[in-house]
Amino acid sequence: MTNNELHYMDLMEVGRQIQSRQRSSEEVTRHMLERVDAVDTRLHSYVTVMADQALRDARAADKEIAAGQARGPLHGVPLAVKDLLWTAGTATSHGMPILRDHVPTEDATTVRRLRAAGAILLGKLQQTEGAFADHHPDVTAPVNPWGETLWSGVSSSGSGVATAAGLCFGSLGTDTGGSIRFPSSANGVTGLKPTWGRVSRYGAFELAASLDHIGPIARNTADAAAILGAIAGADPLDPTAARQPVPDYLALMTHGVTGLRLGFDPDWGMQPADQATQAVVREALKVLESAGAEPREVCFPDTDQAVADWSPLCGLETAVAHEETYPARRSEYGPVLSALIEVGRSLDAMDYQKLQLRRADFRGRVDALFDKVDLLLIPTVAYAGVTVETMASFADDEALLGGMMRYTCPFDLSGHPTLTLPGGVTAEGAPVAWQLVAPHFREDLLIRGGWAFQRITDWHRRHPRI
Repeated sequence: MTNNELHYMDLMEVGRQIQSRQRSSEEVTRHMLERVDAVDTRLHSYVTVMADQALRDARAADKEIAAGQARGPLHGVPLAVKDLLWTAGTATSHGMPILRDHVPTEDATTVRRLRAAGAILLGKLQQTEGAFADHHPDVTAPVNPWGETLWSGVSSSGSGVATAAGLCFGSLGTDTGGSIRFPSSANGVTGLKPTWGRVSRYGAFELAASLDHIGPIARNTADAAAILGAIAGADPLDPTAARQPVPDYLALMTHGVTGLRLGFDPDWGMQPADQATQAVVREALKVLESAGAEPREVCFPDTDQAVADWSPLCGLETAVAHEETYPARRSEYGPVLSALIEVGRSLDAMDYQKLQLRRADFRGRVDALFDKVDLLLIPTVAYAGVTVETMASFADDEALLGGMMRYTCPFDLSGHPTLTLPGGVTAEGAPVAWQLVAPHFREDLLIRGGWAFQRITDWHRRHPRI
């Protein structure tokens, strides 16, 4: 592969080349920084480029590798992270102008673990304000590399754009209502939302504490598995981080899907999905069946109430997260995040308790479904090729809102892990995705399913021409 194509190389492959000294980390890092300089003026995926530190770290990685001290698959590989994860000595703004000068004194646990794995941090990636549904009016939203009229997803928009456009070999995003899955779907990349608690949230600005998930966005399942393996696990700095052992995801990945029970609901899983999305889901089902999975028809619990409950619950937790600056600095907030906080501040204790009871009930029903199946196959969003213009009416269009949230926010409420995979394109060439859902802490099953699908298909190898 020439340097003209280096930026689209798989993370695992570029890592092997660096760790075997076919290429140097410094060479690869320089190439990526030059590409960011050349391309990102149009795409706006980075908030901050950490060029000097990245090159220092790359040279250090090369010295360690030359001394026979390779740390693993991420060693020497340039990655980037969403700008709500603390980075010591580098501004972390959370997509909010009022935090533009916030410089943490320590790394988030996920950032520290990426560094410990030897990854090179290229910079901080753009996001929506406070990681909610829209960018602050003073922020330029990232541009989808597949087409400037196409939506780039929220809130990890920069992570999806940078990964798809070859501006990093993988990234970290967060998902509270769909924000790993939306940009992964819109930009044609692979996104893994782990089980809530699988990855420490220490050093991550909150949107909603009990809904926030941190996970990888990559160009294929193996790359996502390598990143998740580096960041997952218990953390004394975050008591909510789960203590379950972290499997060797890469070792389990090639076990495939033979004999796995693959659940599919032909009613809930197809309506109101458009034709392009339905076709991609059906094809994914067919591919995984050919790989040895055993399709099982299931009846998924109703999600209408879960979708309705997500906004007030998220709003309340967001209000708590912002109590030091809202309403004291209300005028500096954008209208969308401000409206969410007001929803949360208006919720009374009786209504909150009812939300929690319904949430527990829904989670239990989803748990029970996994007594019958090992994985669930569903759309990521109901509508393919969503445009920026269409999303401008998101908050006011109940049908659009329901179709976009139907397959995402319920699994933030329940905490189940999901894997979003590119599975096709629209007639106009926009990426179309689908997703797998697994029982709690069974990310290994997601990874096996994603690997099996991507062994047979090549949608993950298609890149935007930019």
